Amino acid sequence: MPKRSLDPLPSAAFHILLALADEDLHGYGVMRQVAEQTGNKMRLGPGTLYGSIKTLLEAELIKELDERVPEPGEERRRYYRITVAGKRVVAAEAARMAQVLRIARAKLWACNAPAIPGS
Repeated sequence: MPKRSLDPLPSAAFHILLALADEDLHGYGVMRQVAEQTGNKMRLGPGTLYGSIKTLLEAELIKELDERVPEPGEERRRYYRITVAGKRVVAAEAARMAQVLRIARAKLWACNAPAIPGS
């Protein structure tokens, strides 16, 4: 199976990187964080989550932590951390999305369309 392209970054991968931007998380923690940071508008199922994690690991945008001491009952959980390359990629994608939003706002303003929610 060919590797998935990460340019532009798929939405699920973007949200996973954002979830890991400020803390190390296990898979279920990533799922909860993505749901929380999107107001439950994006809910990652296990297939999407772990497929995206595999792609991000292969691209070295995240890494699996070996040194973490598991808490009781968490021995089987795998924790992930964003890498420096992952931080660069998520920042570049956020900048790309901000530029798209600026263009959309300008075009919608020019044609007197309703405002973009959150603007």
